[in-house]
Amino acid sequence: MSAHNLTLWQYLRALAVFGAAGLSGCATVGSSGVGGVVAVPRRWQAGNAKTGALDAAALATWWERFRDPALNELVRAALVASPDVRTAVSKIAESRARRGVERASLFPWLTAGASASTSRQENRGGSNTVQLGTGSTGSTSTGVTTDLLQQSTGLSQSTTRTQSYSGSLDASWEVDLFGKQWQNVKARSADLAQAQENFYAAQVSLVAEVAEEYVVLRQAEERLAVVEGSVATRSETLQITQWREQAGQGNALETQQSLSTLEEARAAIPAYKETIGQSCNRLALLVGRTPGGVNAIVAKTHSIPAAPARLAIGIPAETLAQRPDVRAAEQAVYAAVARTKSAQRERLPSLNISGTLSTEALSSGRIFSPQAIAASLLAELTAPIFKGGQITSTIMVQTELERQALLTYESTVLTALSEVENALISVQRTAERLAILVRASAAARLAQQLAVQRYTAGEVDILTVLEAQRTLLSVEDEQVSTRASQVSAHLKLYKALGGGWLPR
Repeated sequence: MSAHNLTLWQYLRALAVFGAAGLSGCATVGSSGVGGVVAVPRRWQAGNAKTGALDAAALATWWERFRDPALNELVRAALVASPDVRTAVSKIAESRARRGVERASLFPWLTAGASASTSRQENRGGSNTVQLGTGSTGSTSTGVTTDLLQQSTGLSQSTTRTQSYSGSLDASWEVDLFGKQWQNVKARSADLAQAQENFYAAQVSLVAEVAEEYVVLRQAEERLAVVEGSVATRSETLQITQWREQAGQGNALETQQSLSTLEEARAAIPAYKETIGQSCNRLALLVGRTPGGVNAIVAKTHSIPAAPARLAIGIPAETLAQRPDVRAAEQAVYAAVARTKSAQRERLPSLNISGTLSTEALSSGRIFSPQAIAASLLAELTAPIFKGGQITSTIMVQTELERQALLTYESTVLTALSEVENALISVQRTAERLAILVRASAAARLAQQLAVQRYTAGEVDILTVLEAQRTLLSVEDEQVSTRASQVSAHLKLYKALGGGWLPR
């Protein structure tokens, strides 16, 4: 197990040792099964001699074990074009950007500014003041009029212009004395890791969903083929009853009974065709195409894929380390722990440093003169004294969120273990059921042949033949459904083992 994972196990063990309220049921994952309530077993309860060591590399592309070219092509197309996967990729980029925003708080902030201003003042001597205008320049006629007025009134006038230039560079920095901001950065890093694991989990779910729908499609096609075979057989039986009626050996009742069972079988055909069409459309949706966009792919074959003969499942601890949802829940715990620590550090003092470098001159040429430059630096240390319980309440909120993350992690571990065990049981029991149905199908087919032969010879009535045909149809249909269930159990097992994701 990686050292990264051991950090969480040690943390959970510490919670159990120190008796944190309500956390005694937290899950721990590891071969030792120490601490908490969930002790991971060393082996699977439903495992058998056919199960081998986990091959993580092969598990990443488990669908290739079914050797179905259409399934392989559908999965590859879905992993590239599915909107769900592309959305998960976008969320990774969003989380990375949010971490960048949080990291920016660790560094000083700089702002720069510059300004220029011009002022003009007019002064007139004497007891009277005449407002002549505020323009800095004027026409020739206006100047003449001004001179005449000055001469006639005996007033004197002077104009003063002042220009100033200034610039400033301001810096501010909240020093991370006790690591409060760094804990927030760690929380964002855990969020980013969780988004990455959610992307892998989206791949796992998508691949399993495509494979499941593909099995539904192939199951409907094979059940349709079984019904069409039964329709052909019942059509032959109807022909026999009609010949016997014409020959006087049968009657209209037998003919109508045979016709009724024939039409009964035909009535199932539209339902299967409906399922086939809808499954193709659902596959197109999963692959990110319009309806009909996968018809050429699925036309390459028409049979249910064969289930692998041997399973490579490994041990429970390997599965939990492989599953993206378990790792995502683990990262959520790390993020919650970091945010709790950040909230606790709100009680500690904070140091803010600010500085200004400014310059001001009456001409643009002297704005960078050393005599025009002034600098100031201010350091401020503050500590909260009373906030009405806000800090304490925030710590309580983050503590409960941490508790919820731990419980979610525990639930995820339990769910993962349960899903694998249930899938193993389904794989074994469907295999047993399929073996029985294979024998039953062979017997039912022989019984139908014998019934038709004896009916033709006049030894049994038509009801015996019709009952044998119903039995054969039922058994063959059940056999197809069980084969599909067996493959579906393998799909669920590979999904439960955390297979189906590839690194970005």
